[in-house]
Parts: sequence; structure tokens; C-alpha cells
Amino acid sequence: MADSSFDVVSKVDRQEVDNALNQAAKELSQRFDFRGTNSSIDWAGEEAVTLQADTEERLLAALEVFKDKLVKRGISLKAFDAGDPQQSGKAYKLSGTIVQGIESEKAKKIAKAIRDEGFKGVQAQIQGDQLRVTGKKRDDLQAVIALLKAQDFGIPLQFTNYR
Repeated sequence: MADSSFDVVSKVDRQEVDNALNQAAKELSQRFDFRGTNSSIDWAGEEAVTLQADTEERLLAALEVFKDKLVKRGISLKAFDAGDPQQSGKAYKLSGTIVQGIESEKAKKIAKAIRDEGFKGVQAQIQGDQLRVTGKKRDDLQAVIALLKAQDFGIPLQFTNYR
């Protein structure tokens, strides 16, 4: 019998993030409590988002609006790494990034968690920004998925290419 495998990835649908950002921007422009506060949210590059407002309180409220839109679009908040509010002249700004891929330190932690559980014949190999998990028994692989879902590695994990 051939080995079974799956990939552990951390990917975010950029279009869904874009939709969430556009919905948040629209809400900031329409909501009464944001009028006259110069609140805005914009892309600041491929994976970066910038929020701005006249006060720190409105900035944090705008951040909550964006987070709410992400959740409603099925995007884990672990996929958005928000920085701290910074005062810039009279305005407050906050930059955040959309986290894509599994960085090598986290990949090592995930592989170690699988090893430490002692599954027979199950191996995890780091392949770039993802992990390939192979094993003889499908039951073992499903147990690995359950194990990884039960732990918090600080990033959203998806399981793809299950064969």
C-alpha cells in the first residue's frame, strides 16, 4: 500500500481580505461615529494594511471594524498581524500585515509536535513555507490533523492535498 500524505499550509485568500478591507473602508466612511475623524484603511503594499484616524480611540475602533469584516469573510484573526498605534503628527496610524506561509521556526515547532506525539511511520518534512506529512495509515494522518487543530501555533493552519 502506498503512503498517504497531506500538506500543512497557512494561506489566506487575498481576494477575501480585499473584500473585507473594502467593506471596512465603506463602513468607516458611512458610520456616524467616524464622521470627521479622518478614519481610513488602505493597502500599503502586497500584504500590508494601514489604518489611520485623528484619535487613538477611533483608530482602535476602525481596527475592530476591519477585524469584524475579516471574521465574517472566514479569515482567521491569526492571519492579521496588527502593529501598535503610532502617533504621526496630529494623526494616529497603525500598520498590519497579512500573514502568508509558515515561517521556519513555526514549521519546526509543528514538526516537533508531530514527532513528540510518537506516531509510528509518520514523518513531517518542511518544504519552503509549508509542511508535507506522510504516513502509512490514514488513521494516523487524521490523528495528526486533529492534534494540530487542537494546538495553537499562532497562525491559521489549513490541510491540503490529502491523498
